Amino acid sequence: MNHDLRALGGEAGSANVASSPLSPVVDHALLPHVRPAVIMLLLFTLLTGLVYPLAITIIAQVAFPARANGSLVTTNGKIVGSRLIGQPFSSDRYFQPRPSATNAPDPKDATKTIDAPYNAANSGGSNLGPTSKLLHDRVAADVTRLKASTGTVIVPADSVTTSGSGLDPHISPAFALLQVARVARARHLPEDKLRRLVQDHIEAPSLGVFGEPEVNVLGLNLALDALPAA
Repeated sequence: MNHDLRALGGEAGSANVASSPLSPVVDHALLPHVRPAVIMLLLFTLLTGLVYPLAITIIAQVAFPARANGSLVTTNGKIVGSRLIGQPFSSDRYFQPRPSATNAPDPKDATKTIDAPYNAANSGGSNLGPTSKLLHDRVAADVTRLKASTGTVIVPADSVTTSGSGLDPHISPAFALLQVARVARARHLPEDKLRRLVQDHIEAPSLGVFGEPEVNVLGLNLALDALPAA
């Protein structure tokens, strides 16, 4: 009887030693699982955090340097904008972009915002839904204004609606052509000459399939400035 109890006690004592968190047996059992995890973490950190971004940067700079650097547009050695980011043009002498809902902090009250069309530091839409009275009233007012100033009956959708980013650099050919008469009057140029200019700057859908025909506003206005004076 005593012999059996001593045997059981010995086995229990051995079990306690083996299950101790300080036991070298347990430590050695964990190493085969921890070592691969650490190695994989370091390996993928190196590959995805350094090698891959560096390789893509080098390829882009070699194959598409202009696009990789933001598709910047320069005139007389000075950067005037980007083909990818719209900017406001308010003068009647220029073709104007579609409305923009971007905003900026109110300089008089940091807790409020003010309208800041084409603010590239704060891309975004108005988040107003189709049932919004505020959106309906604003669009209706813009439609009425455009009809009165241009004499048109049909107003292009992009002439009174904002894009999701608020920074769309393109407008539809219909909206560009709608502005021809105004720009022609401001610059004392023949309307047919400006219509040809617009037609020359219509960009076809990507691969002829994806997207809609569009006109880059900055590109069109730079070509407009390059026209000989009347």
